[in-house]
Amino acid sequence: MLDTNMKCVMVIDSELPTGIIANTASILGITLGKQFPELVGEDVVDGSDQVHLGITTIPVSMLRGDNMLLKTLRKRLYDSEFNDLLVIDFSDVAQSCNIYSEYVSKAAVTEEENHNYFGIAIYGNKKKVNKLTGSMPLLR
Repeated sequence: MLDTNMKCVMVIDSELPTGIIANTASILGITLGKQFPELVGEDVVDGSDQVHLGITTIPVSMLRGDNMLLKTLRKRLYDSEFNDLLVIDFSDVAQSCNIYSEYVSKAAVTEEENHNYFGIAIYGNKKKVNKLTGSMPLLR
């Protein structure tokens, strides 16, 4: 059942190439599904008895950002006011690595201020999510 007090958004750097935008959104979505598997509905059987795996049960707004907006947003999300929100980020540090262990190693030696964010997913209290992203345009 949809909790109307919760909201999910993804803010993506619209200046990135289309393939990177799509890759960023998929990575954020996979991690969101891992963190909240209950957001994925049950499998669906169509009129031909073919099974379609469950998909998200909540709307996910795709919002447009740029490098500076994402950096500012990420910094705000470190504030204690927002520590109850689920925050998933994807940056150039992660995107430049071919295997996960390389990302872990590279992130460990890269200061946060040197991460250039490609996208950030936020899930949590609707009022807080709106406070952070309410004025952002849709990604089109």
